[in-house]
Amino acid sequence: MGERRRISGRSPFEGEIGFSRAVRVGGRVLVAGTAPVWEDGTCDPDPEVQARRCIEIIEGALAEAGASLADVVRTRQFIVNPDDASAVGRAHAAAFAEVRPASTMVVVAALLDPRWRVEIEAEAVVTG
Repeated sequence: MGERRRISGRSPFEGEIGFSRAVRVGGRVLVAGTAPVWEDGTCDPDPEVQARRCIEIIEGALAEAGASLADVVRTRQFIVNPDDASAVGRAHAAAFAEVRPASTMVVVAALLDPRWRVEIEAEAVVTG
């Protein structure tokens, strides 16, 4: 199956909840639900900007695991307001238009922080 490699991020919840930003086992990389938080803890209120930030963080975790956005085979987008679907979708399309991973967008009652309008997770497969 391969060696299990954990990728840590900057979330204060990693130790508290007990998770990794990403885990790579063999050629598979799983990136945890990723929130739209900047280094200073702020969060832009715009859902498209939030989605782009989530994808930036995901891209960094993938890179640390030896993968890229081009290796992504699945994403899940969790939104709290169905009116944000188009904005979040635009950010997703900008990052994945050529890759076209299997993707699901789900409207949820809430996310961990009330400022968050979107959270995204991804799965990648590195071949070769």
